[in-house]
Amino acid sequence: MKAKVMLGMFMTAAVALPTWAADWTVGANVGNVPWEFQDKKGDIVGFEVDVVKEVAKRAGKTVEFINIPFNGLFSAVQSNRVDIAISSITITPKRLESVAFAQPYYDSDQSLTALSTSKVKSLDDMNGKVVGVDTGSTGDMWVGTHKGEYKFADVSRYEGLSPAMLDLASGRIDGYISDIPALQYYIKDKPQYSVVARIPTGERYSLMHAKGWAMADEVNDIISKMKEDGTMGKFHQQWFGAEADKDSSTVKVTAVLK
Repeated sequence: MKAKVMLGMFMTAAVALPTWAADWTVGANVGNVPWEFQDKKGDIVGFEVDVVKEVAKRAGKTVEFINIPFNGLFSAVQSNRVDIAISSITITPKRLESVAFAQPYYDSDQSLTALSTSKVKSLDDMNGKVVGVDTGSTGDMWVGTHKGEYKFADVSRYEGLSPAMLDLASGRIDGYISDIPALQYYIKDKPQYSVVARIPTGERYSLMHAKGWAMADEVNDIISKMKEDGTMGKFHQQWFGAEADKDSSTVKVTAVLK
């Protein structure tokens, strides 16, 4: 009888134990190569995944990644559903009104990608044609501002690079505007596609978090140290196959943009 009581008490205690939860929940638009995507084993990998894991390691924190469409990352941060969001997120004055960022760690521009067999060889060739963008991205914003100038016939919006490139291949869209490093990485073994125009926008990426996040200063200090000790440069070499420019925000400690 005593053994049964003891067993019952143990089972009750076991049920009451809390489930394991990571210290930081990280939202990411998985499928955004080479920033965050699934490898052949199903693991989430990429440049920014490595950055966040290293930051967490140095802060003594555990992390869990959850897949969220790009446009949903902003509300996820604001509502504290996630602690951090990554997905080559550009720091803009408009976004800084509602969220905050660590110091930038990557400099970028937009680009126009078309089929290699297409007559589209520049932005001017998109007159009367359908352009694809990622919903809520800076490419989407750029097209909204320049739609009249380049006279796009229509704009198709996507939740990530892969579905946009499939539609480009099938002829549903004539060109796709998105971050140039992601496109250059994606098409390096796909000669059917060509990046036909670089669109200078002077963008800078960083990890995004809520305003007033208690870990903000510590995380930023860790990123500074990762630049200074060469860790960030090592990640750049690993994922982009080239050294980061010595004046880029990947290796140069910069101020937090507010």
